[in-house]
Parts: sequence; structure tokens; C-alpha cells
Amino acid sequence: MNRFQHLNFYASLSRLKSLKKSYPAKMILVAFLGTNVPLLALILSMTLSNMYSWDQAVQVIRITIFATLFGTASTVYALCQLLRPVVLTSVALQNYLHNQTLPELPTQFPDEVGTLMKNTTQALYQLDELLHRVTHYDSLTGLPNRQLFCDRFQKQLLKTSRPTVLLLSLDDFTAISNTLGHSASNILLGQVSQRLFVSLGQSCAILAHLSADEFAIALIDYSIEKIVDQSQTLLSTFKKSFTIEDQSIRITASIGISLNSGSQQDVEKLLQHAQIALYQAKEKGRCQYQFYSPDINAQLQERLTLENDLHQALANHEITIYYQPLIDLKTQKIVALEALVRWQHPTRGLLSPTKFIPIAEASGLILSIGEWILRTACAQNHAWQTAGLPPIRMSVNLSGRQFDHPNLVQTVSQILMETGLAPTYLELEVTESFLMEDVERSIDLLTQLKATGIMIALDDFGTGYSSLSYLKQFPVNMLKIDRSFIHDVASNPNSAAVTDAIIALAKSLNLGITAEGIEAQEQVDYLQLRGCHEGQGFYFSRPLPVDQITQLLIDNAA
Repeated sequence: MNRFQHLNFYASLSRLKSLKKSYPAKMILVAFLGTNVPLLALILSMTLSNMYSWDQAVQVIRITIFATLFGTASTVYALCQLLRPVVLTSVALQNYLHNQTLPELPTQFPDEVGTLMKNTTQALYQLDELLHRVTHYDSLTGLPNRQLFCDRFQKQLLKTSRPTVLLLSLDDFTAISNTLGHSASNILLGQVSQRLFVSLGQSCAILAHLSADEFAIALIDYSIEKIVDQSQTLLSTFKKSFTIEDQSIRITASIGISLNSGSQQDVEKLLQHAQIALYQAKEKGRCQYQFYSPDINAQLQERLTLENDLHQALANHEITIYYQPLIDLKTQKIVALEALVRWQHPTRGLLSPTKFIPIAEASGLILSIGEWILRTACAQNHAWQTAGLPPIRMSVNLSGRQFDHPNLVQTVSQILMETGLAPTYLELEVTESFLMEDVERSIDLLTQLKATGIMIALDDFGTGYSSLSYLKQFPVNMLKIDRSFIHDVASNPNSAAVTDAIIALAKSLNLGITAEGIEAQEQVDYLQLRGCHEGQGFYFSRPLPVDQITQLLIDNAA
């Protein structure tokens, strides 16, 4: 049975054009017909039954009609007044739906209509509170969202000449989220918001969750010293680990800071500048803060241009490899080559990796570029061997993103199979900094890579996280002494001491030793005397394109 069948009468009246949009008109029509038609029918039957003379009948009808109209008008007026609470309730609903105006209806009447007005008022206030919460607050953290942050901050801007925006973002949150999963990542963000809220304490700051891992803090009338102090305090809250599903998680954050620099005060402009400063802070490394400046903006614009160009560089064959030889310090023969990427930009010329590799890392393009370098270098090494040149090692750098990729071992194995290069002649260089981010995983991954038959070199050794206690656990074949120690090894006792210690350590662990950045004969002499195995640097050769390095290999084999 249709639960709306009891509305049949109401529906039939709604089909009448004149009554379609007016509920009171329907009530008036029913009241008029219900009170007047029966009475008029009775009077007419009496007057037409010859009981009265014609004059008497007309007089009775006249009085009856007058009395009926008066009674009907009084009844209609009373009905309209009784219907007024319903009409006011309907108007209140319409005003809220169209203008978000909350009603002011009386709530003290105990009958059904009074209950209707009371319930309607309560429902609309609750609905308005809910909509305000949904519209202006982040459901994940409970903090104000971007809209409410901007509204509140804009009001504060009228009262101050020194507004400041801090934009805080978690470092490497995408990788963290992929590791933890969606649910655990949301729990982490909730805990982060609580720490930030507690850290700000009773200050007048406005804290908001803008998007993903970004939080905004508005400061009013803070001096530079207080802004720096507040930034350091916020970053220090991340020193303590987070506990997610019985798992201890350590994270860091970076902060971009934007100060009002002119008479025009605009929240969106401050947020935009803070975003630029935040990017610069992340470029400097983990757990950093950076103030916005026009110079930073110019650097960012250049970076965005390069990033756009970099997306097409591989497809346009602009990425190329230069090769730098590694020399056996005893025989002075080439024993290996390091593959170094270069970008032959169509308008900027040849770009060094320091110019574009950080961009590739940040954008994720390093994965496709790194795979291309590895495949090209392996194919070239195999081609040299096929041409009859003596086999040598090909050393290829792995970026942090490549090392974190779950298919790294499969990718390396597939490239070796495709190019036909024996694993013995491939060496992958890793830096101790990203090995130390997750030591257990690093050991497991290095073990898997080494099981394929390739060699592993630990690059820039001595400049990272002092991983001496872990070095014996890392399955590596080679230590590469950073150029910063080699630069003045013959004249600086400190550099000499570090170099001597690394060489002694490598020998005790039966590891090969390569010194980077050799530029002078006295450096060669010093390293030979200490028993360093290999050297690399401008003293022997600059990085060369494939045709020039091929000739160098031919000469080396003679």
C-alpha cells in the first residue's frame, strides 16, 4: 500500500490552477464550502417550499447570505491566524535554504503546531551547526580548513601591520603514506595536528589544516625573533616519535615563512609566498625553515621552467651520459668508469646534474631518468666489450628514490639481461645518508642486489651519518672517500687523519678504496703512500662524452 495515499484529497486540490501554490487558499475553500453550501441549500429549500411569500423569502435569503458571509469571513480570519505558525515555519525553512538565515520562532506552545515550530527551530540550528562544521573544519584533524583560516586571518589583518604565515609540511609524506597505508596516515595526521595545537598553546595563533600534510599557522604582531623561536619550537615537536598501530614512526617537517612586506595585506598572497619559502626549505634538507624573499620566487620560477622542460628531455633525446675514468693508482690504468648524467638543453646548453637532478628527485622524474642511465651505461659497457676492449667496471649512481622503489632489484636484473652485461661489470653507488633512513631494509636490499652478482660502492663516505657501527653489516665492496677530504689531504692534518682512518677501515674490512676529486700530483702521491686502490678526478680526466671516452679506452688498452 502506498504510504502517501492519504494525500489524495490534498493532491486533487493541488491540481486546481488557482489553488496550486497556496495552502491557505485550499483551507479557505474547504471552510467556505463546508460551512456555506449546506446552510444555503437548506434556506433555498425552505424559501421555495411556498411557506413564505416572495418578499419574505427574499428577506430571509438576504439575511442568511449576509450572516453566512460574515460568519465565513470570521471563520476564514480565524483559520488564517491559526495557520500563521505553519506559514511562518514554512517561510523560516525557505529563508534558511536560500539565505542561511536562522529562524526566530516561538517555542513555548505545547500543542502540535508549537511542537512543529520548536522542532523546526532546533533542527535548523543543529543543521546549521553541522553545515558550519563540515564547511569550515577539516573532518580528519578537527582544525579549521583553508576557508575558515582565510576568513579569520583576514579579520585579524585589519588590526595589525605585522601578519605572518607559517606553512608547515611533513618531509617525504608521500613515501611515508605509501608505507603506512591510507588509514594509518590519517591517524598520523591527526596526531600531528594535536602536537601542533599543544605546541602553540595559549598563543593568539590561528592553526589550520589546509590539505594533505600541510598546516598553516597565522601569527599576529610577532617580532622576527619570536617567529624564529616559534618555528624552532614547532619543528622540535617532531623529535619525539609517533606511535601508529603499535609501530614507532619518526618524521620531520619543514616550514615556509611569509611576512607582510607592504601596505596591501592579502591572505592568499601570504600563503602563496609561504608555499614558495616552504619549497626552498625542503630543498635545503629535512627539518628546516625558510623566510620568503623575491629572490626565492625568481629561483622557483626558473625551477618550474626547468621542470617543465625536463618532462620532455628524455623523449627529445636531450639527456646524455658522460663517463669519468677511475684509475688504478699502482698501474695508472683505467679500471672502471662512472656514468654521469648531463642535460643538453636546447637553449641553456649543457647542464650539470647539480642543476637538474634535485628537480628530478622532487618531481619523481628521477625514476625514469635513473632507469635510462642504468640501461644506457650497461648497454655501452657491453658494446665496448663486444668491440674487443678489455672489460671494466661501470659505476652508476642510485638516487634515494630509486633505492626506495620496490622493484629496484627486478629492474637491475632485467636491464642486465636485456643488455647482456655480466653482473660482475656493474657497480651501483649508494650514499650512506639514505641507507641510514631504514638500516634493516637497506641491509636486506643491498643483500638482494649483491646476490645478483653486481658490486656495491658506498659513495661520499665520511660525510653522512657516521655509520661506522653499521658498515660491517652493509654488504658493500667499495668505499669512496669524499672529495672534501681529498681536496687538502696533503696540507690539512684533519683531512689527512680522516682519509687515513677511512683507508685503514676499508682495508680491515677487505673493501676496495676509491678517492674522489683528485686534482694534483701531491694528492696522488699521498694516496699511493697510504695504499689507496683507485683514484678519480680532473687530474686524470674530466667526464667525457662517449666518443672521447672510447678513444681513451682504446689508448688505455694499447
